[in-house]
Amino acid sequence: MRRFYASPAQFNNKFISLNSDETKHLREVLRMREGESVRVFDGEGREFLCVIEKINKKETSLEIQKEIEPPAPESDLNLTLAVSLLKGEKFDTVVQKAVELGVTTLVPLLTKRCDIKIKDAKDLEKRTERWRKIALEAAKQSGRAKLMRIETLAAFEKYIATASDTKILFAERGGESFSAVAAGKKITAITGAEGGWEDSEIEAARSNGFRIVTFGGRILRAETAAIAVAGILQNHFGDLK
Repeated sequence: MRRFYASPAQFNNKFISLNSDETKHLREVLRMREGESVRVFDGEGREFLCVIEKINKKETSLEIQKEIEPPAPESDLNLTLAVSLLKGEKFDTVVQKAVELGVTTLVPLLTKRCDIKIKDAKDLEKRTERWRKIALEAAKQSGRAKLMRIETLAAFEKYIATASDTKILFAERGGESFSAVAAGKKITAITGAEGGWEDSEIEAARSNGFRIVTFGGRILRAETAAIAVAGILQNHFGDLK
C-alpha cells in the first residue's frame, strides 16, 4: 500500500490534507483515485490507514480510518551521527542510508580536511533542504514513521564542545577497539572527511570526552565509514541484532 507524509499541522480531526508535492505524486505519478486506501505517517512516529476522499489540483483530502503500526519500528538507540561534508552525491548517500539504518539525528560537520565550500547562507539552506527531501523519501521507502532530524551545519571544534551522552569519534589511527565503547541508549558518533583527521582534531575530541575508536586497521572510504558506524552501533546497542 502506498505511503505518504503529512505533518501534524495537516491533521484535522478525522481528516488529513496532503500538500501539493504529495498530491502531485499521488495524482500524476501514481495515478491514484478517490476511494483508494493509503497509509500516512506524521514524521513523529504515528501512522494511519486512510481513504482518499477528494483529489484537487494542489491538495488531497484523506479520511482517517484508524491508527496502525508503521512498517518499520524505531530503534531503542538514540543515535546522533555527525559526518564531515563529502563531495558530490556521497553525502546524499549517507543521508539516505542513515535513515534506513535508524539514525535519529544527522549533523553535517565542517572539518579541517573537508573539501566542500559553502558559498553563503542561501547555498547552505539549499543543501539542507535537499538533504531533508532525501531523508523524507528514504523514510517513505524504509517504512519509518519518524523523520530523521537533520541539523544545520556545525563547525567541528564547536560541536565537540557541546556534544553529550556517550561520545565516539571513529578514526583510522590512534584509537581503541570497538569493545571499548560502553553500552548506552544515547550515542553521538563522529566520522571524518575523505582526507581523514588531523592530529589536532583527534586530540581535541579526546579532550572533550570522546572515545577514539578504529576499525581495527581496515581502511574505509569516508561515506562507507559513516554507514558502517551506524550499522555497527545499531547492531551492538539498537535493534539490528
